[in-house]
Amino acid sequence: MKMLWKLTKEATRYKGLYVLAILSTLSLTMVNLTAPKVLSTMTGVVEQGVDDAALSVIMKLALLLLILYLLRVLFRFLSNYLAHKAAWYLVGDLRSRMYDKLQSLDLGFFHDKQTGDLMSRVVNDTRDFELLYAHMIPDMMTNVVTFVGVLVILLTINWKLALITCCPIPLILASGVVFAKIVRPYFRASQKCMGELNAQLQDNLSGLHEIQSFGQESYESDRMKVKNFEQVRAMLRALRASGIFHPCVEFLSSAGTVLVVFFGGYLAYKGQLSVEDIVAFVLYLSLFYAPVSGLATLLENLQQSLAGAERVTLVLETPSAIENAENAVDIGKVEGEVTFEKVSFHYSNQIPVLKDISFTCKPGMMVALVGPTGVGKTTATQLISRFYDPIEGRILIDGKDIKTVTLESLRHNISPVLQDTFLFNGTIAENIGYAKPDATRTEIEEAAKAANIHEDILSMPEQYETKVGERGLRLSGGQKQRVAIARAILRQSPIIVLDEATASVDVQTEKQIQKAIKNITGKRTIIAIAHRLSTIKDADLILVIKHGEVVERGNHEQLMALQGVYYQMQLAQE
Repeated sequence: MKMLWKLTKEATRYKGLYVLAILSTLSLTMVNLTAPKVLSTMTGVVEQGVDDAALSVIMKLALLLLILYLLRVLFRFLSNYLAHKAAWYLVGDLRSRMYDKLQSLDLGFFHDKQTGDLMSRVVNDTRDFELLYAHMIPDMMTNVVTFVGVLVILLTINWKLALITCCPIPLILASGVVFAKIVRPYFRASQKCMGELNAQLQDNLSGLHEIQSFGQESYESDRMKVKNFEQVRAMLRALRASGIFHPCVEFLSSAGTVLVVFFGGYLAYKGQLSVEDIVAFVLYLSLFYAPVSGLATLLENLQQSLAGAERVTLVLETPSAIENAENAVDIGKVEGEVTFEKVSFHYSNQIPVLKDISFTCKPGMMVALVGPTGVGKTTATQLISRFYDPIEGRILIDGKDIKTVTLESLRHNISPVLQDTFLFNGTIAENIGYAKPDATRTEIEEAAKAANIHEDILSMPEQYETKVGERGLRLSGGQKQRVAIARAILRQSPIIVLDEATASVDVQTEKQIQKAIKNITGKRTIIAIAHRLSTIKDADLILVIKHGEVVERGNHEQLMALQGVYYQMQLAQE
């Protein structure tokens, strides 16, 4: 009930459509309740003999019946369409909310999540809300009104026979409660398996090059079959329970019909029930048991909807570890001074990543972080943008603790160029302009020139309108890096983070990227991570990090003179 209440609150924004749908549903139910009465009345007229007056009555009743059937078409359309319209708008809203929520969550949330599973929650699980609001709730309302209305009518026709009709109801309701408890875990497992299947599919499509390169098509095909049929078996377990429950409900309903026919015939034999009433009773009987028989489908759909709703609300109710402070302020345009004061950090595994890191990068300076892989260099740069918060210590920009400013204004002053450069599946111009949506073509080209990628772009057939493909697949690694640098330059952020900007490129491309970096050196505050020490020789300050601690600091000449860790790294690369 708590879950249903949450879901109902989500739907209230479309209450106008739902009110019209409900009114149409109620009108449809009234039409359905009236039609058998007209038919039974017509039977009574025929039973008494057909003369001119009776024929006139029959014609009027037939016309009334035709009008009722036309109204049934109208009300059924309005009921179905309006309920579906409201439900699908709700699904659209929930998908948008899910996406916005995922965007707002800290990176720590995604450490143990699979992209495909999250996609399944956004696309597949939200779709179950349509099942709930466009089918279940209207059907449930129709069934309740129909059941109560028919019961009242049956009681007025013959109360003894009406009570006999109700005999199977307690058994049907009891079996429904048992069914609900059994089937929901199966639907929950099925949707979990669907999420895992989507995750596997997304992972394999992203790594298709590696799969084909290493000849692992057969292995991955077998893995996909395992995931695929796990979902199939989970769904079949739910359908097996449904396959048992549905016939049981139908049998109990049919048993009720048998009882009515038997006792109705007995009452007619005793002269306690007229032919007209028998016809009415039989016609209403199908309406009476239809809601009860439909209970099986409603319960099945309800359990499936609630299983999806649980997965959706789990994401929507997840708190973000990184949020704006209550009195956070807009930091505005900063000068670019970055200060680490005794910063320590670890992830959820409690293993220290950074320990007591302190340094200051003045506006226009370049500070480089070097050291072996996995010592916390990238983590340090992510702390600056508050993708994570330090466990101890604090980070200041222009003397302000970054926890006291809004995330939007903080990140607006920082532009990243990451080792694993991500480009959207659009044109080169769109990818460079992503940092500044209102940028002119001249501004985009100037940024490309500063990033030393302009000439490469002009050599392409479609120049700036060249499609880069998914994740920039059509560009070389060096071209992608320079497009990312152009994107960072275009934004004109005072602080630029370069995370392995020359990783995995050839010597010639490295020189082009170095030239692009030199074009912005002195104009922006640069925090750079590098394994190739040649790219950071001109840095104002180099921090050598080992086991999460700064073991050496100074410029290139000073560190070489120490003949310590940095010196050994330099010799290893010569």
